[in-house]
Amino acid sequence: MTAETYAGLTQLGHASPRPASPDEAILEAVPNPQAGHPYLVRFTCPEFTSLCPVTGQPDFAHLVIDYVPDRLLVESKSLKLYLHAFRGHAGFHEACTVGIARRLVEVLAPVWLRIGGYWYPRGGIPIDVFYQTGPAPEGVWLPDQGVPPYRGRG
Repeated sequence: MTAETYAGLTQLGHASPRPASPDEAILEAVPNPQAGHPYLVRFTCPEFTSLCPVTGQPDFAHLVIDYVPDRLLVESKSLKLYLHAFRGHAGFHEACTVGIARRLVEVLAPVWLRIGGYWYPRGGIPIDVFYQTGPAPEGVWLPDQGVPPYRGRG
């Protein structure tokens, strides 16, 4: 890959403010240099935040995004800015988690994608949200997401 491969990126290598909303965030993709060789890519965001759409209070989650790329990879700085755009976004846990997955699928057209949204308790109840595009591809190593179930203070 040459520098020209990455010439169209608008955020990498540039000062990039946090987008005002997830809808305004630009998710960028780059060519997969290992296309045709199935492998898993994992992004872990242990400090994801959004807002409750009813109370406006902050909600916190540990997100784990796994995908098997096809022709494109998500550019990681653009993913980070996209996820940070949720800090001012009001949405239920399910809408945020599944919405992130669907946006990644739209941009990347991966072979396969799954997301685990492990939300911290509000009102004493943790909510975990899981989404995947279909059965996992055969022959690709899929490690456990490594997030233990919520156990409180015990």
